[in-house]
Amino acid sequence: MHLNEEVIESHIIYRGRVVTLRIDTVRLPNGNTTRREIVEHRGAVAIVPLLNRETVLLIRQYRQAVGETLLEIPAGTLEPDEPPDACARRELQEETGYTARQLRKLFSQYLAPGYSQEVLHVYLAEDLMPAAQGLDADEMVELVPTPLREVERMILDGTIKDSKTIAGLLMTLRLMERTGTL
Repeated sequence: MHLNEEVIESHIIYRGRVVTLRIDTVRLPNGNTTRREIVEHRGAVAIVPLLNRETVLLIRQYRQAVGETLLEIPAGTLEPDEPPDACARRELQEETGYTARQLRKLFSQYLAPGYSQEVLHVYLAEDLMPAAQGLDADEMVELVPTPLREVERMILDGTIKDSKTIAGLLMTLRLMERTGTL
């Protein structure tokens, strides 16, 4: 069955520093028309930084959109034309004060394909070395070394509720179990 929608008209109604909001009028496969609100975003990276085989470096930061302080893996938005692996290295150092000798891509995912085309690239950072932390002027984060053995419980009890963090941590745990490094 053909499920693609044909764009009849498209209007940008807001262009910001991080996102653009676009309204598309589309024709559905059944001939009906409807409107789609689309958030455009350059894409982002997230990094699971393993300090050692027992400890992951999480960050705690306030998120205005949800009005809460969350526990997350480091992440950040791609600069224009920046390769995801370069962004991952930059964001890791900026937010944690560490660099990685080993950086491995775990997966890429759409964050909210019902209204956004943003792609998030998730990396595993290992063999970390201390470096100068370089937070952006609008970033306030606290580094939280966390035992890996506590991560699953923290997800289940709601201590960790950020989706990129949950996906990255669970994939890391699965890989470590598969390779016998956990």
